[in-house]
Amino acid sequence: MAAMKNTVVRTRMAPSPTGDIHVGSMATLLKNYAFAKKHGGSFVLRIEDTDKEREVEGAIQRIQDIIHDYGLDWDEGPDKGGEFGPYIQSERMEIYSQMAKKLVDEDKAYYCTCSRERLEEVRDAQRAAKVPPKYDKFCRNRQSEVKKEIESGSEYVIRLKTPESEDVTFTDLIRGNITFNSDSVDDQVLLKSDGFPTYHLAVVVDDHFMHISHIMRGEEWISSTPKHVLLYQAFGWEMPVFAHIPVYLNPDGKGKMSKRKGTVSAQSFLDKGYLPEALLNFFMILGWAHPEEKEILTLDEYIEHFDPKDVSSKSVVFDLKKLDWINGMYIRKLNVTELEKKLKPFIPESFPSELVTPVLPLIHERLEKLSDFEELTSFFVGSVVIPSDLLLKKSSSEEVTTQLAKTHEALSTLPHWTPTAIESTIRELQEKHDWKRNQYFMMLRIAATGKKATPPLFETMHLIGKPAILERLQTAKTLV
Repeated sequence: MAAMKNTVVRTRMAPSPTGDIHVGSMATLLKNYAFAKKHGGSFVLRIEDTDKEREVEGAIQRIQDIIHDYGLDWDEGPDKGGEFGPYIQSERMEIYSQMAKKLVDEDKAYYCTCSRERLEEVRDAQRAAKVPPKYDKFCRNRQSEVKKEIESGSEYVIRLKTPESEDVTFTDLIRGNITFNSDSVDDQVLLKSDGFPTYHLAVVVDDHFMHISHIMRGEEWISSTPKHVLLYQAFGWEMPVFAHIPVYLNPDGKGKMSKRKGTVSAQSFLDKGYLPEALLNFFMILGWAHPEEKEILTLDEYIEHFDPKDVSSKSVVFDLKKLDWINGMYIRKLNVTELEKKLKPFIPESFPSELVTPVLPLIHERLEKLSDFEELTSFFVGSVVIPSDLLLKKSSSEEVTTQLAKTHEALSTLPHWTPTAIESTIRELQEKHDWKRNQYFMMLRIAATGKKATPPLFETMHLIGKPAILERLQTAKTLV
């Protein structure tokens, strides 16, 4: 398994099955996917499941399902296989063990038998001295004794022999050259006492043998990159290109969006009624701009223009108002048949199925999320709460009582309950009695729906139905 120079673009996403995918991780996945597709390369899905204590049952399948639900896919991965598999880390244990021991054989790593108690004592002393806690290299120069201890049954780990006092530089596509001194890096553990690799060993080994050319990940990994760079150097492998994506800030702009909470999981946004294509579009323009500053983009357009070096190095706010606007744009692109199909999970069981199709044209333009359906249609069926204070806005109780009584009388004798007939009757009443049009129509809207804002009034009254409208007018009259 010798190092091989990358000749094609290969990117990856490597989630851990420890919970739902964070919405920021899905946005980073999109960037990796788009960059690979732009260059005719491959996008790899790898599952990093070496943290067995935190693994959630069924999470591997959920990871794959949510990526598909967002309309994306991978070229190589757990269910598809590929030339460089297996693609689940727990199935690659032998590789990690071989590579750690290879470094020991080359005097670039060493065995360590320090107990947890000793390590904690060292850290406590360092904290007391107000120096950054790290391993004191106790076992680094006593390998003869360490090997005897291992032969006697002592537990051990394998640590990297970090070079001393060397400046090391790596290039980040977004931030330029980043230099660190090797003295700031611990003699990190590569292989734990249970035989499992640490994240740092596994990720470097996997990225190398899977021929990953570009690593695009969150900026929280910048502090770990020196450990990875030193491992690439120890193995004598060519380094991939790094690009560390800024984290998203909470919608209020205060702090980064917290991880692993349901409200920021990629699934939770679909559950709220956001369309996957709208979410992808939103991810595209957060911290990156189309050359023509277009905000509504297809996936193909994004693939054509995206380059990680054009991503802003500053964190951006996860602007829910912008997301709602984009989602509304995508909803309005749907025809009624498509919209009805996508709305099915969001329509309450109590809502009459025969009303869905006629209602949709009335609310289509007002929907920002599919979950808005219930709020926008709640007044079409059942009883409503009529706010008496709004009934009397800009008028007296005497006038409103008169308006309600005469409207009830006129509508009750209406032979044909159609939007045109309802509108004609109400407009005639308003003109005949010289009622202020804005006041009368708003009062009527409140009486009929309990809401200040609804779809067009006469179409709404038609769908609510004559008996319900007459009953609500009577109820309203008792409130003024």
